[in-house]
Amino acid sequence: MKKNNVCNLILSWIVACMVSFGGTAYAKKIIRTGDNTNQISKEMLTRILEKNRVYKTEGVVADYIPELGKMNPNLMAFSVVKANGEVVNVGDVSQKFTMQSISKIISLMIAVQEKGESEVFSRMGYYGTDKPFNHYANLETKGKPLNPMMNAGAILTTALLEGEKDVPFQKILDLVRYITKNNKIDYSHEVFMSEKETGHRNRGIFYLLKNNGLIEGEEDKLDNYFKQCSIEVTAEDLAKIGYFFANQCTRFDGDDKYKDSAMSRLIQSQMLVAGMYDFSGEYARTVGLPSKSGVGGGIAVSVPGKIGIGTFSPGLDKQGNSIVGYHMILDLVNELNLNLFQ
Repeated sequence: MKKNNVCNLILSWIVACMVSFGGTAYAKKIIRTGDNTNQISKEMLTRILEKNRVYKTEGVVADYIPELGKMNPNLMAFSVVKANGEVVNVGDVSQKFTMQSISKIISLMIAVQEKGESEVFSRMGYYGTDKPFNHYANLETKGKPLNPMMNAGAILTTALLEGEKDVPFQKILDLVRYITKNNKIDYSHEVFMSEKETGHRNRGIFYLLKNNGLIEGEEDKLDNYFKQCSIEVTAEDLAKIGYFFANQCTRFDGDDKYKDSAMSRLIQSQMLVAGMYDFSGEYARTVGLPSKSGVGGGIAVSVPGKIGIGTFSPGLDKQGNSIVGYHMILDLVNELNLNLFQ
């Protein structure tokens, strides 16, 4: 291995460990990003998309939620929101798909706004994991979830939101609409019902959390989680979400209603440490950017202080991440030297 690659590997491991243990302020001092994102064009993204079309046959569309299994595996979309707010789209950019786990960064923001970071994280950890996204990890031993990105932590996060019945879900939906400046965004009733009818493992997690005294109330709290996962977006919407958290919670058009650098650091640190589940460590080594995937086929990426990236392709790897999406992101990162660990 070349000397500079060894240095990058060691640096990425050090920063990931620092972020995992809450040291984002220190980690921020040693991370850098490229300054050439103004080069991004429709031609560049089209070239990258076409190069990676070959990977669409390697992934498997999620079918453990029956409604998701109906998605066309040939669909691909790539979107970037540049530093000046300009949107560049290629591929099947009008195709809607459900956010699934990408919604977790939205619910986490609202929970921290309402409860404060210390209260939210007194009930869960900041840690990464080598377990699948729906694993019971830590619940049976230490009694609380590892982090808010795994299903257990996300179910708990949504249950912490204030309001009765579907009010917490409406807050999540409203924030997604605000960030994307797209009031047409809604959830898929068909996917929601499919998740509700087959989500027995998540139901088990809900009751284990309740048994551990972390959740009060009934299954309408779990329904809110199923609904948030069923929110339908496009790759462009994901790029706008990535931009929002990359830029201190400022919207792509400059609206700074929610501007909050501490919140931005918190969300991005969790994306970096656990946003790609048990692939997060390798992803930090190769891509080196805060990212959040969903089994609907989307990935939202933040390039801190710069741009937002959104990809969509429903074929997933064994960890539940879009294979085409990963390779498109990796190519863009390498071409523009965007990896934080220079």
